[in-house]
Amino acid sequence: MERNWNNWLRAALIRALRTMAQSAAAILGTCALLSEVDWRMTASAAALAGLLSLLMSLSGLPEEK
Repeated sequence: MERNWNNWLRAALIRALRTMAQSAAAILGTCALLSEVDWRMTASAAALAGLLSLLMSLSGLPEEK
């Protein structure tokens, strides 16, 4: 089966962005006040989650079928 890389990239990026948003929301939810948020740690954790999502997408995406 030939993979359409444009479709895969679009689906993988959408999935990665959703994963990043969910990770950031989870971290923000652990802080009592918005002023207590460590924004660098939040951005770092969200970026790592997005990267891991892209790597996991290499095995295939249900959206692509």
